[in-house]
Amino acid sequence: MSDHADGYARTPAELASARVRFRRALSLMLMTLVAPGSAQLVAGNRRVGRIALRVWAALWAVVALVVLLGLLDRGIVISILTTPWMLWLLRFGLIALALGWVALFADAWRLGAPLRLDRGHRLALSGVTGMLCFVTAGLLFVASNLMAVQKDFITTVFGSSVVHEADGGRYNVLLLGGDSGKGRDGLRPDSITVASIDADTGDTVLVGLPRNLADVPFPEDFPMHEEFPDGFDCEGCYLNSVNTWADDHPDLFGGKGHEGVAATQAAVEEITGLPISYHVMINMKGFASLVDAVGGVKVRVRQRTAIGGIGSPITGWIPKGRQVLDGKEALWYSRSRVQNSDYSRMARQKCVMNAMLQQLDPNTVLLKATGIAESSKKMLSTDIPAGELDTFVELALKARGAKISTVSLVPPAVDTGDPNFKKIRAMVEKAVDRSESGPTATAAPSSAKATKAGDQKADPDPDKRRSAKVNDSEDLASAC
Repeated sequence: MSDHADGYARTPAELASARVRFRRALSLMLMTLVAPGSAQLVAGNRRVGRIALRVWAALWAVVALVVLLGLLDRGIVISILTTPWMLWLLRFGLIALALGWVALFADAWRLGAPLRLDRGHRLALSGVTGMLCFVTAGLLFVASNLMAVQKDFITTVFGSSVVHEADGGRYNVLLLGGDSGKGRDGLRPDSITVASIDADTGDTVLVGLPRNLADVPFPEDFPMHEEFPDGFDCEGCYLNSVNTWADDHPDLFGGKGHEGVAATQAAVEEITGLPISYHVMINMKGFASLVDAVGGVKVRVRQRTAIGGIGSPITGWIPKGRQVLDGKEALWYSRSRVQNSDYSRMARQKCVMNAMLQQLDPNTVLLKATGIAESSKKMLSTDIPAGELDTFVELALKARGAKISTVSLVPPAVDTGDPNFKKIRAMVEKAVDRSESGPTATAAPSSAKATKAGDQKADPDPDKRRSAKVNDSEDLASAC
């Protein structure tokens, strides 16, 4: 015999009946968790139950179809997750699913006749119901928010509608590291790199252009060629000044906007001989936010690197060794040129690019999608259209498993004050051919390897030797 909450003793039969009612109520809740609508089908409104179960079955069929398509061609899944209208549909579908599931849980709780349960059982059932509603709806609302963030990121950053096909089987993307601040006249892209990507394999060649490259040429049909027929030869005019000069003379370009980027792109095409498909402008301060969003970037620091010191006092140092750099440290590691050269900085930037490519795997992107999207909106501007985003996501995934090679137009191979552009174009062409020849072919020795012994004798500085190895490498990951 046991005492009832109201003070009278209950018989074993009454206790057994109470346990049966409680187990029944819990079963209805678990049925709703596993197969929404099944509780209504057996104990409530059967019409509602049938509709809910059909919707649930249809959702699992769609998931199975997407998984199957993803196994056959992951590009289909990538396309779904990078198409704005599809993201909008997924967002509101997830919201509707969350609300409908919560309603079914509430109805299953009602069908469990909570008022007929003992107080302890009633409290336990209410707790279970609340937990199930919170977990299921919460996860669906989080997923819905991710869809909204992703859609906002894509529509904000990838607004162009002009599509360029791969040229000769390669996409050549101009990467500009924009650096603006006090004492600067406009935004100067001090980091200038062309990523030449094989459209089929993802094999990538990074072509690094020094910011202080002089007398840069322009195509004959480009407006700045008439102003500078012998190259960009005004006082203090180097490659990184093209952007500012063009932005200061918009009338020369018909006031179409983005004159600086267009001029820089035209100059880079003429310098390298590579037709540029798209450009990506990276705000270096926004880059720091991205690094923080993904929890830091793992790099091997070959030489102690200063924090600060560019127009301001040195405020700290990044120590030598394997480090996980936060956003501020990664920014300074990428841009510092205190106690070393621009060419050392170019090498460090390539190593950071490679590290970020390897560490931004699908799991990291999924788990930290909101932070990545928010920081990327501050960091990126590009003319890659939203409709081509799936292509470049697919290429990025391929590039993670492929070797990245580099060629940099720096001394001793290139005299930046008096460059031989015919030689430069031959260097770039050789690097691309070397990448396309594949690992089974006998590749020509890189200029870094060919001159290694001579460089060591002529210049014993280990930082310069390491920078040369990174700046001209057949395998960037190994060189870094």
